[in-house]
This record gives sequence, C-alpha cells and structure tokens, in this order.
Amino acid sequence: MQENVGSPTATGPSLIFRPDSFFARLDVAQLFPQAQPLEVELGSGDGSFLAQWAAARSQTNFLGVERLLGRLRKLDRKGRRARLTNLRLLRVEAGYFLEYLLPPASAQVVHVYFPDPWPKRKHRKNRLVNARFPEVAKVALQPGGTVFLRTDDVDYFAQMREVFAANNNFRATETPTALAAILTDFERGFHARGVVTLRAAYQLI
Repeated sequence: MQENVGSPTATGPSLIFRPDSFFARLDVAQLFPQAQPLEVELGSGDGSFLAQWAAARSQTNFLGVERLLGRLRKLDRKGRRARLTNLRLLRVEAGYFLEYLLPPASAQVVHVYFPDPWPKRKHRKNRLVNARFPEVAKVALQPGGTVFLRTDDVDYFAQMREVFAANNNFRATETPTALAAILTDFERGFHARGVVTLRAAYQLI
C-alpha cells in the first residue's frame, strides 16, 4: 500500500509504501514494476546516496529503509522528481526490517552508510552492526551477495570489521570505485571538514 502524502503530482504517486503487516515477510516482487536484482539501504537518511545510485542503475531495484518520516519524504520527493520506477521506500527500524520483514535470500546487496555510532560505551548495544548482524545479513542475502559499510567513527569501524572477521560466512572484498564515488550528504560534509570515510565490504561466501 502506498502512502497518501497529499494531492497527486506530475511526478507520480509516492514511493513510500506501507505493508499490510509488520509481522510478515514482504512480497518484494509486488513492490516493483519489473523483476530485477534487489539492493537495500538500511538507514537511508535524506536519500542523497540512494537517489543517485538508483538513477545510475535502472536494471536494479532499490529499497530504502528509514525510521524518520521527514527524511523518508525527502527521499520520496527526490525519487519522484527523477521518475525512479526502480525505487521504493519503507518507514521502519532497520534492524527489525532486515531480520523480520526482508525475505531470505532476496537481496543482492545491503548498504549501511554512517549509522548512528552510539559512541557512549553503555549505548553500544544499540548499534545496528553488532555481533548478530552478519548472521542476520547472511539470511537476507543471495549467495555471493555483499554488505557495503561506511562510517566516520573509528571505534564503530573497528567493531564492524571485528564482527565480520569473526564470521566464516563472509570474506572481505573491495568497494567498487563507481560505488565509492556516490557520496551521502553526511559524507560531503565530513570531507569538507577533512574527516575521512572509512569503508569496508564483505561478500557472502
């Protein structure tokens, strides 16, 4: 079910959809007009990355997941202005979506860029990329699928690398140059201040 966000526009209906249930796996095939490989971004923010990447890859379907409605609506506007038929959006907590809503072996790629670092030690249990994350991602990914990670937080980056290194189902790989060139708004701001982007990628064996 698509969200009603006001009167129709020249750029078409909203790309935000509301599932009939938040307790059953999605039927991803019904979300898109064409059956194509699926990439998922967990925590899409304002969509500066996903709108660009989806526009550059019309032969792939993209599903953006974001908890904050204001950010999701901003991405919705970007997607409709660009007439992206291969983009759909869902408002839900990212970890819950990955574990309970995304069907097994349905995603070719999972993107996680600049998730909340929860820097205080007592709050680190809230981090999205935790010890369980690789196992949950393994279920969601197709064989050979890849998780791409970016952060500016050194401690969180060390944790990301540690949890994937401890999981024998994944091997480290490289982020393609074309993908690395598509920046998020956070990333542009970081680069302007001289903050380095920390990247990692892991392929399901």
